[in-house]
Amino acid sequence: MSRAFILLLDSFGLGALPDADKYGDTGANTLGHIAEWAAKEGKPLSLPNLEAIGLGAAAHKASGEWPAGFGKREGFSGAWSVACEQSTGKDTQSGHWEIAGVPVRFDWGYFPKTVPSFPKELTDKLQEITGVAGWLGNCHASGTTIINELGDEHVKTGKVILYTSADSVMQIAAHEEHFGLERLYEVCEAAYELVKPYNIGRVIARPFTGENGNYKRTSNRHDYAVPPIAPTLLDHVKDAGGDVIALGKISDIFAGQGVTQLIKGADNMALFDRLLEVADTAADKSLTFVNFVDFDMHFGHRRDVAGYANALHELDARLPEFTAKLKEGDLVVITADHGCDPTWPGSDHTREHIPMLFFGPAAPAQELPVADTFSDIGATLAKHLGVKPLSNGTALL
Repeated sequence: MSRAFILLLDSFGLGALPDADKYGDTGANTLGHIAEWAAKEGKPLSLPNLEAIGLGAAAHKASGEWPAGFGKREGFSGAWSVACEQSTGKDTQSGHWEIAGVPVRFDWGYFPKTVPSFPKELTDKLQEITGVAGWLGNCHASGTTIINELGDEHVKTGKVILYTSADSVMQIAAHEEHFGLERLYEVCEAAYELVKPYNIGRVIARPFTGENGNYKRTSNRHDYAVPPIAPTLLDHVKDAGGDVIALGKISDIFAGQGVTQLIKGADNMALFDRLLEVADTAADKSLTFVNFVDFDMHFGHRRDVAGYANALHELDARLPEFTAKLKEGDLVVITADHGCDPTWPGSDHTREHIPMLFFGPAAPAQELPVADTFSDIGATLAKHLGVKPLSNGTALL
């Protein structure tokens, strides 16, 4: 039996890439700086399960430094290393697509860090088509922050909250009850068509609930994304007759392309619960791909170091539940799509190495070379599952 699992810790970088200076990210190190902060606070990171696979050694390979508090130096149980990014950005789509064998070697379109961020002709046309009362925000912002800042005005006026980030994205937020979820989706569908000339990767519907300045985004998020420009690992597995099980936002990132089953989850731990269920039922030759989004959405972008550290502890503590469900022939990789150093200035992603921590019955314990593309991950899983080789990447196992 051969199954494959990708556990993607969204934004979990291990140290700046050689070209990080082009992005203003020289010195960024998501794990390293979290570990340093935790040690200074007298609450050192304790990730024994990740450390046993080779996380500390991978971080050392990326940055030349061992994360504070990591003492294990040998005898790792996994096949470990790090990967460099060929794609030109440091965004979500590029990272995921490259892992799956399709590096993004072109430049996405981005909206500037001005106020307003979006061209007037774009917002005017979108208002004309959708009939919304107007726009709030129209800037670069953290989504969890801007809905609390502008939620009351949105509810009072019916104007929609519009914002962007370092990703190639337009994000549109509205109250599920006062504005309506389906109406929000309709606005986003119209926006997706209008942003095509700007070469924007995604329009994201960001529904929320709550009242009086206390608002919370819901799991009814939906991404309207440009589909991958070439077949990915997901397509190769599906075309070979295997199931591709997408947990969390994975299906949206790939525009549903290559996905056979979609499973939602409200947060990291809910997604981990779903992962455990899938581990019991996933068939031979299946690929399960889960994105633990809270690391990025709630802690990286919000520069919440303590929250990020706690989320790492939570996931590490539950890993034995997952490994206990693995079957003979299973191969798992823990990785990321970019960095988002919570100690770094601003609120954007950071250009970093990503971990490659292969484990499970089919993963021999060994040090792997530094991958010159994230696609080596997908190529390794394609070989393991016996599907058509990817057009990019080299199998490492």
